[in-house]
Amino acid sequence: MIQSDVDLQPYNTLAIAARAAHFARVETLEQLQEALEFARRKHLPILPLGGGSNIVLTGDFPGLVVHLDNPGLSISKQGDCTSITAGAGENWHRLVLATVDRGLGGLENLALIPGRIGAAPIQNIGAYGVELRDTFQSLEAVHVATGEVHRFSAAECEFGYRDSVFKGRARDQYIITSVCLHLPEEWHPRTDYPALQQYFREQQVDATGLTPRGVADAVIAVRTSKLPDPGVIPNAGSFFKNPVVDRELYHELKQAYPDLVAYEVGDRWKLAAGWLIDRAGWRGRRQGAVGVHERQALVLVNPGRGNGAEVTGLAREIAADIKARYGVELEPEPRYYP
Repeated sequence: MIQSDVDLQPYNTLAIAARAAHFARVETLEQLQEALEFARRKHLPILPLGGGSNIVLTGDFPGLVVHLDNPGLSISKQGDCTSITAGAGENWHRLVLATVDRGLGGLENLALIPGRIGAAPIQNIGAYGVELRDTFQSLEAVHVATGEVHRFSAAECEFGYRDSVFKGRARDQYIITSVCLHLPEEWHPRTDYPALQQYFREQQVDATGLTPRGVADAVIAVRTSKLPDPGVIPNAGSFFKNPVVDRELYHELKQAYPDLVAYEVGDRWKLAAGWLIDRAGWRGRRQGAVGVHERQALVLVNPGRGNGAEVTGLAREIAADIKARYGVELEPEPRYYP
């Protein structure tokens, strides 16, 4: 089951060439626990890897890469909601389509997000005004140090904007094996996001009669028009989080740049990172093997199959430029390994 010196380029959507000292493809809980026991005996670091859509490989990995390949989907009625349980290896977009095709609402705004469901809680994935935590119920994860199975509630996951406990104090301590979501029986479409409103206006769609499938189709159309397919142009989706700034900095920027794109969040403002990067002139720029996508400045691409240092180097240059121009800190969304 354990392989040695495995090429990881097929296992990350940025198509970065890197090698794993050891590699295990696991389909069951028992296989996962055996792989972890192997790593403990050898004193190896662990890297869980699903779809590889939220990771930047900065070099070869000296430990054990655990590739979760345990798809599976269960949908059942529970009281006034619908319960969905999926294996960590289940494709996220396929899960969304399975719900909207049944007329179930709640996940449609998250259509076409790349990756597998095991990574979704780590990132608290979100798009078009909706986040995973809106429907999240619980997850099961294996403790790397002991092999024991733990259940996490929504509160225990400590979800934040593109954040969770698994990116903070519990980072690299657990491997998620399954996720449970609850979809409400009473559904109301979320179409207030500007890109969706524009799409419905252009298509002359009456938003009052929308179905979950109709919203998902709109999201797919908008995402397809703006974002590159990782299978065609290697990328990790949105590379930077949208920064949240205080009111003082927001008003300074708004006065200097009247077309600034921002959204009020409580007593602070969330800025559109893509607008900042685009306004700074980075969209479409190429730097060696890597670059910034020509249609969406928030997406870093790797058409030349560059290495991790080239990707992170470009990201640092962009972040430094945005800080110098606007006084705004940009934080990468994908995690860097090793």
